[in-house]
Amino acid sequence: MAGIWFTATFLVCGISTFVSSARIYPPNEVTLLDSRSVQGELGWVASPTEGGWEEVSIMDEKNIPIRTYQVCNVMELNQNNWLRTDWIPRGGAQRVYIEIKFTLRDCNSLPGVMGTCKETFNLYYYESNNDKERYIRETQFGKIDTIAADQSFTQVDIGDRIMKLNTEVRDVGALTRKGFYLAFQDVGACIALVSVRVFYKKCPLAVRNLAQFPDTITGADTSSLVEVRGSCVDNSEEKEVPKMYCGADGEWLVPIGNCLCNPGYEERNSECQVSARVMEAMVIVNGVISEPTGRCCAKGCILGGLAVLGAIEGGVGSIPKYLACKIGYYRALASDGSCSKCPLHSYSVREGSTSCACDKGYFRSETDPASMPCTRKYALLYVGWWYLAISHGDRELMRDSGFRRGMAQQQRGTGSDTQD
Repeated sequence: MAGIWFTATFLVCGISTFVSSARIYPPNEVTLLDSRSVQGELGWVASPTEGGWEEVSIMDEKNIPIRTYQVCNVMELNQNNWLRTDWIPRGGAQRVYIEIKFTLRDCNSLPGVMGTCKETFNLYYYESNNDKERYIRETQFGKIDTIAADQSFTQVDIGDRIMKLNTEVRDVGALTRKGFYLAFQDVGACIALVSVRVFYKKCPLAVRNLAQFPDTITGADTSSLVEVRGSCVDNSEEKEVPKMYCGADGEWLVPIGNCLCNPGYEERNSECQVSARVMEAMVIVNGVISEPTGRCCAKGCILGGLAVLGAIEGGVGSIPKYLACKIGYYRALASDGSCSKCPLHSYSVREGSTSCACDKGYFRSETDPASMPCTRKYALLYVGWWYLAISHGDRELMRDSGFRRGMAQQQRGTGSDTQD
């Protein structure tokens, strides 16, 4: 058992100066298990219960205890030492990742162990809905991988207090049951498990093109893409259905579609906020909105063609919920910068209009834009034997009974100098 002494000495004198119980993880990783954060003993199941894996406590640089497991039966043949974690709920994840930090002794630095010393160990998992499994049944476990060290330590490293900590990450999926167990099989190595962390990946909440996308767990495959539909942020409306894809690495990909800010709002910091022009015009005192050049009432204000609607909330410093064009103004598209006054011979009868209706006796073609003034249907002019119609600024022959009568009179040579 001399090898165990080497490992324990190295853990206490070397590892403790390099590890810390406080760890910060990327926002796209959700931790299911972190052995460093466990208070007290880990209490994992070992088989055999004696002479195999042993739980050892070390102190980090803040004198906080960290629980580790070690084994070093390098002088004995046919080692088969198992260590199993507690049940780990998968939390909706279909694929999980296992991060293992460990140290491993160089077999060549140990005398008299040729043929019995190993420099690898095996990682297994077992899916189960039962969180109270008491014993290790080796046949239930499926192998994930054989883990080897990129660097191993020697007796010289121990004397020089040189840290050689390995980090290996493996993944497994697709998981379907409520949870799972992990197991570590030693076959004759001198090894210390410094920490074990299990996590899954997600695409964190994000805002793209004024659309919000919720936290989304990645798919079961390492190449899967999960399609997610976004929802417009406050004070905006959908222009084209916003969608993105959550990649297996927890990164958002291929944003499609977008939202636009409502009238009176503008995009700032991925939000739709009251436009600077309106904010400059508003003065809020004791919860009442007023503005020097406009007119206000209990329900809001009129600011340069914008009706500030909605009850004032929160007292001093609050802003109106919604801004819409006042009567007599319109805003055809959400992408238009501001409200426009109704064109000549037209009007709007409600706040928030997107177009203006023509006055009585005036007309606008269905194909004309909302900004086109309304005109009379036609103005009949008599020019020689021709009747001309003026409509929308274009002159065209008047095709009605008056035109036909004029043509008939011309053919008979009995034209009239007066309009019918």
